[in-house]
Amino acid sequence: MKSLKVGQKAPAFTGKDENGNAISLKNFTGKKLVLYFYPKDATPTCTIQACNLRDGFEQLQKEGIAVIGVSPDDEKSHQKFKEKKALPFPLIADTSHELINKYGVWGEKKMFGKQYMGLLRTTFLIDENGIIEHIFHKPKSAQHTQEIMAFYGKGGTGSEN
Repeated sequence: MKSLKVGQKAPAFTGKDENGNAISLKNFTGKKLVLYFYPKDATPTCTIQACNLRDGFEQLQKEGIAVIGVSPDDEKSHQKFKEKKALPFPLIADTSHELINKYGVWGEKKMFGKQYMGLLRTTFLIDENGIIEHIFHKPKSAQHTQEIMAFYGKGGTGSEN
């Protein structure tokens, strides 16, 4: 599994959102982007994280920051999740794991004493030029917008957590 680092160019991608529309990294040139990977629609922690980003979306937009969610769920699952939780940002359906693999967020997880392979909840902050500014390897789902704003508000160190 490749490990991306702060300061690297973010891997280019094109994926389909919940409505089948193509979304590419190049669409966000000139904007800051929160690209967050989450394991599954409508599960407790993923819902908390998505709703936190929804509730902070206006604040993020005021700072010129766009948001995209990515999970291995399909478009239909994303549509239901987005509608049920009134999410204002696109969700990319990565059923083939193309983006997940490009960003190196598939790996070994542990739950209830069992080890298995799965999506590692990770958020990439990508600058206006497509460079990775920060990586949250284990974002705090209930405070994720605040983590992002703190990074930008304090100028950040550019270091990974």
